[in-house]
Amino acid sequence: MKIMKFLSLVAMVLLVVSCNKNGATKKPITTELDSVSYAIGMDVARNVKASFDDFENDLFVQGFKNVLDSTDILMDEAQAQQVIRTYFQKKQQAEAEKRKEAGEKNKAEGEKFLSENKSKDGVQTTESGLQYIVLKEGTGAQPSATSKVKVHYHGTLIDGTVFDSSVDRGEPSEFGVNQVIKGWTEGLQLMKEGAKYKFFIPQDLAYGANPRPGGAIEPFATLIFDVELLEIK
Repeated sequence: MKIMKFLSLVAMVLLVVSCNKNGATKKPITTELDSVSYAIGMDVARNVKASFDDFENDLFVQGFKNVLDSTDILMDEAQAQQVIRTYFQKKQQAEAEKRKEAGEKNKAEGEKFLSENKSKDGVQTTESGLQYIVLKEGTGAQPSATSKVKVHYHGTLIDGTVFDSSVDRGEPSEFGVNQVIKGWTEGLQLMKEGAKYKFFIPQDLAYGANPRPGGAIEPFATLIFDVELLEIK
């Protein structure tokens, strides 16, 4: 078991023990050590809330006190470590299976969406599978793979969920054409300054199996972007 997880559990014990039946004791912060102790408590609490859907506080406290008192210990150290390892292994396996199922579902839904979308009015498909609609054609220069561009964009999943939008933030983004996902790199080079396109990006030209952790984009998700090429830098 990783040391930080172990320390988090130990710190959680301290948090729970510091609580009485009426709730947490309200000890004032008067020293630097008090501040550090409280800040660690806050940080650990967030980690524990993220790691456990449920937690048996009474047994948690019981185990802690039994070890301190060296009395009534219900399992030896090796057993305890095995219980903890087994719990987290099962949790990781369950999460991996859940991600796999979500990925398979997303892949199938994305393929179905793109298959139906490609025959709609105005939709063009490149050799790679990128689909796009020209919402407004531009008249300026056309970027290359090594260009830096300034764009406005609005990104959604195929169900309409917005996951990122410079338009909503009210601030354009700047980046290199070859520093983004493959669908963007290809799509931007089809545009001219002043153009606005809608991209339908297959999962293999987006984030595939490895989207950003904790974000709205799940594995193998097909993405939709409205992109306006404002300027080539």
